[in-house]
Amino acid sequence: MGRTNPETAAARGRPREFDADEALANALQVFWSKSYAGASLTELTEAMGITRPSLYAAFGNKDALFKRAFDLYATDRWAYVQSALEAPTARGVAKRLLEGTVENVTDECRGCLGVTALVNSSDADPHVQQDVQARIQVLSDMVVERFQRAIDDGEFETPATAQALAQYLIAILQGLSIQAGAGASRQQLQHVADTTLAMWPSR
Repeated sequence: MGRTNPETAAARGRPREFDADEALANALQVFWSKSYAGASLTELTEAMGITRPSLYAAFGNKDALFKRAFDLYATDRWAYVQSALEAPTARGVAKRLLEGTVENVTDECRGCLGVTALVNSSDADPHVQQDVQARIQVLSDMVVERFQRAIDDGEFETPATAQALAQYLIAILQGLSIQAGAGASRQQLQHVADTTLAMWPSR
Protein backbone atom coordinates (compact mmCIF):
# COMPACT_ATOMS: atom_id res chain seq x y z
CA MET A 1 0.00 0.00 0.00
CA GLY A 2 1.27 3.46 -0.88
CA ARG A 3 1.79 6.09 1.74
CA THR A 4 -0.79 8.86 2.06
CA ASN A 5 0.55 12.32 1.41
CA PRO A 6 0.06 14.29 4.66
CA GLU A 7 -0.81 17.47 2.75
CA THR A 8 -3.47 15.63 0.73
CA ALA A 9 -4.98 14.12 3.87
CA ALA A 10 -5.09 17.54 5.54
CA ALA A 11 -6.79 19.05 2.50
CA ARG A 12 -9.43 16.33 2.55
CA GLY A 13 -10.11 16.92 6.23
CA ARG A 14 -10.35 20.65 5.88
CA PRO A 15 -13.90 22.08 5.57
CA ARG A 16 -14.68 23.67 2.25
CA GLU A 17 -14.25 27.43 2.29
CA PHE A 18 -17.11 29.55 0.95
CA ASP A 19 -18.48 33.07 1.04
CA ALA A 20 -21.15 32.97 3.76
CA ASP A 21 -22.87 36.14 2.54
CA GLU A 22 -23.10 34.84 -1.03
CA ALA A 23 -24.32 31.45 0.19
CA LEU A 24 -27.01 33.13 2.29
CA ALA A 25 -28.12 35.28 -0.65
CA ASN A 26 -28.45 32.15 -2.77
CA ALA A 27 -30.44 30.42 -0.03
CA LEU A 28 -32.77 33.43 0.06
CA GLN A 29 -33.48 33.03 -3.64
CA VAL A 30 -34.45 29.39 -3.11
CA PHE A 31 -36.73 30.18 -0.17
CA TRP A 32 -38.27 33.11 -2.05
CA SER A 33 -38.99 31.13 -5.19
CA LYS A 34 -40.10 27.89 -3.54
CA SER A 35 -41.26 29.03 -0.05
CA TYR A 36 -39.97 27.54 3.19
CA ALA A 37 -41.90 24.30 2.77
CA GLY A 38 -40.98 23.84 -0.89
CA ALA A 39 -37.25 24.36 -0.44
CA SER A 40 -35.45 21.07 0.14
CA LEU A 41 -32.07 20.80 1.81
CA THR A 42 -30.66 19.40 -1.42
CA GLU A 43 -31.85 22.44 -3.38
CA LEU A 44 -30.52 24.77 -0.72
CA THR A 45 -27.07 23.22 -0.50
CA GLU A 46 -26.75 23.03 -4.28
CA ALA A 47 -27.69 26.70 -4.66
CA MET A 48 -25.36 27.68 -1.82
CA GLY A 49 -22.50 25.58 -3.19
CA ILE A 50 -21.89 23.83 0.12
CA THR A 51 -22.42 20.46 1.76
CA ARG A 52 -25.02 19.72 4.42
CA PRO A 53 -22.40 19.53 7.18
CA SER A 54 -21.12 22.96 6.12
CA LEU A 55 -24.67 24.32 6.14
CA TYR A 56 -25.28 23.02 9.65
CA ALA A 57 -21.93 24.31 10.87
CA ALA A 58 -22.34 27.80 9.41
CA PHE A 59 -26.08 28.43 9.71
CA GLY A 60 -27.64 25.75 11.91
CA ASN A 61 -30.68 23.81 10.70
CA LYS A 62 -33.16 24.75 7.97
CA ASP A 63 -35.26 26.87 10.34
CA ALA A 64 -32.22 28.87 11.46
CA LEU A 65 -31.11 29.31 7.85
CA PHE A 66 -34.55 30.60 6.89
CA LYS A 67 -34.50 33.17 9.70
CA ARG A 68 -31.08 34.39 8.55
CA ALA A 69 -32.33 34.58 4.98
CA PHE A 70 -35.43 36.46 6.12
CA ASP A 71 -33.21 38.98 7.93
CA LEU A 72 -31.51 39.65 4.61
CA TYR A 73 -34.84 39.83 2.80
CA ALA A 74 -36.36 42.26 5.30
CA THR A 75 -33.34 44.55 5.21
CA ASP A 76 -33.27 44.67 1.42
CA ARG A 77 -36.85 44.18 0.27
CA TRP A 78 -38.80 45.96 2.98
CA ALA A 79 -36.69 49.13 2.87
CA TYR A 80 -39.45 50.91 0.96
CA VAL A 81 -41.76 50.63 3.97
CA GLN A 82 -39.83 53.23 5.95
CA SER A 83 -39.87 55.59 2.99
CA ALA A 84 -43.61 55.05 2.64
CA LEU A 85 -44.25 55.90 6.29
CA GLU A 86 -42.41 59.19 5.81
CA ALA A 87 -44.90 60.36 3.17
CA PRO A 88 -46.58 63.64 4.19
CA THR A 89 -50.13 62.24 4.05
CA ALA A 90 -51.93 58.94 4.70
CA ARG A 91 -52.79 58.78 0.99
CA GLY A 92 -49.11 59.18 0.22
CA VAL A 93 -48.29 56.35 2.63
CA ALA A 94 -50.82 54.09 0.92
CA LYS A 95 -49.54 55.05 -2.53
CA ARG A 96 -45.91 54.31 -1.68
CA LEU A 97 -46.75 51.02 0.01
CA LEU A 98 -48.83 49.90 -2.96
CA GLU A 99 -46.18 50.91 -5.48
CA GLY A 100 -43.37 49.34 -3.45
CA THR A 101 -45.28 46.11 -3.03
CA VAL A 102 -46.11 45.80 -6.73
CA GLU A 103 -42.45 46.31 -7.58
CA ASN A 104 -41.26 43.90 -4.90
CA VAL A 105 -43.61 41.02 -5.70
CA THR A 106 -43.01 41.16 -9.45
CA ASP A 107 -39.22 41.09 -9.21
CA GLU A 108 -37.02 38.11 -10.12
CA CYS A 109 -38.82 35.96 -7.55
CA ARG A 110 -42.53 36.60 -7.41
CA GLY A 111 -44.55 37.17 -4.28
CA CYS A 112 -43.51 38.25 -0.79
CA LEU A 113 -41.33 35.89 1.22
CA GLY A 114 -43.24 36.69 4.39
CA VAL A 115 -46.64 35.94 2.90
CA THR A 116 -45.55 32.73 1.19
CA ALA A 117 -43.86 31.62 4.41
CA LEU A 118 -47.12 31.95 6.32
CA VAL A 119 -49.28 30.41 3.61
CA ASN A 120 -47.00 27.49 2.75
CA SER A 121 -45.12 26.67 5.94
CA SER A 122 -47.48 24.26 7.69
CA ASP A 123 -44.58 21.85 8.23
CA ALA A 124 -42.22 24.50 9.58
CA ASP A 125 -41.08 24.76 13.14
CA PRO A 126 -43.69 26.90 14.95
CA HIS A 127 -40.91 29.33 15.82
CA VAL A 128 -40.47 30.07 12.10
CA GLN A 129 -44.11 31.05 11.71
CA GLN A 130 -44.00 33.04 14.93
CA ASP A 131 -40.91 34.87 13.75
CA VAL A 132 -42.51 35.81 10.42
CA GLN A 133 -45.75 36.85 12.12
CA ALA A 134 -43.83 38.99 14.60
CA ARG A 135 -41.99 40.80 11.80
CA ILE A 136 -45.22 41.49 9.93
CA GLN A 137 -46.85 42.67 13.16
CA VAL A 138 -44.06 45.20 13.67
CA LEU A 139 -44.73 46.63 10.22
CA SER A 140 -48.47 46.63 10.89
CA ASP A 141 -47.98 48.52 14.16
CA MET A 142 -45.90 51.13 12.36
CA VAL A 143 -48.65 51.66 9.78
CA VAL A 144 -51.30 51.91 12.51
CA GLU A 145 -49.26 54.54 14.32
CA ARG A 146 -48.76 56.56 11.11
CA PHE A 147 -52.47 56.43 10.23
CA GLN A 148 -53.40 57.51 13.74
CA ARG A 149 -51.32 60.64 13.26
CA ALA A 150 -53.13 61.27 9.99
CA ILE A 151 -56.50 60.88 11.71
CA ASP A 152 -55.42 63.24 14.48
CA ASP A 153 -54.37 65.76 11.82
CA GLY A 154 -57.88 65.67 10.32
CA GLU A 155 -56.99 64.03 7.01
CA PHE A 156 -60.07 61.79 7.01
CA GLU A 157 -63.43 63.42 6.46
CA THR A 158 -65.38 60.31 7.46
CA PRO A 159 -64.97 58.37 10.72
CA ALA A 160 -62.06 55.95 10.55
CA THR A 161 -59.86 53.92 12.91
CA ALA A 162 -56.16 53.51 12.34
CA GLN A 163 -56.36 49.78 13.06
CA ALA A 164 -59.06 49.15 10.46
CA LEU A 165 -57.30 51.26 7.84
CA ALA A 166 -54.02 49.41 8.40
CA GLN A 167 -55.69 45.99 8.29
CA TYR A 168 -57.49 46.92 5.08
CA LEU A 169 -54.34 48.14 3.35
CA ILE A 170 -52.20 45.21 4.54
CA ALA A 171 -54.88 42.79 3.29
CA ILE A 172 -54.57 44.42 -0.14
CA LEU A 173 -50.77 44.25 -0.03
CA GLN A 174 -50.81 40.58 0.95
CA GLY A 175 -53.38 39.88 -1.75
CA LEU A 176 -51.07 41.46 -4.32
CA SER A 177 -48.33 39.08 -3.21
CA ILE A 178 -50.55 36.03 -3.48
CA GLN A 179 -51.80 37.06 -6.92
CA ALA A 180 -48.24 37.69 -8.09
CA GLY A 181 -47.26 34.21 -6.94
CA ALA A 182 -50.21 32.83 -8.88
CA GLY A 183 -48.98 34.48 -12.06
CA ALA A 184 -50.75 37.85 -12.23
CA SER A 185 -48.89 40.35 -14.40
CA ARG A 186 -47.42 43.57 -13.10
CA GLN A 187 -50.01 45.50 -15.11
CA GLN A 188 -52.85 43.57 -13.48
CA LEU A 189 -51.45 44.19 -10.03
CA GLN A 190 -50.97 47.86 -10.80
CA HIS A 191 -54.66 48.09 -11.72
CA VAL A 192 -55.51 46.73 -8.28
CA ALA A 193 -53.18 49.26 -6.67
CA ASP A 194 -54.67 52.13 -8.68
CA THR A 195 -58.21 51.09 -7.78
CA THR A 196 -57.31 50.84 -4.10
CA LEU A 197 -55.85 54.31 -4.17
CA ALA A 198 -58.87 55.69 -6.01
CA MET A 199 -61.08 54.39 -3.21
CA TRP A 200 -58.80 55.59 -0.40
CA PRO A 201 -60.88 57.60 2.09
CA SER A 202 -58.50 60.47 2.82
CA ARG A 203 -57.52 63.46 0.75
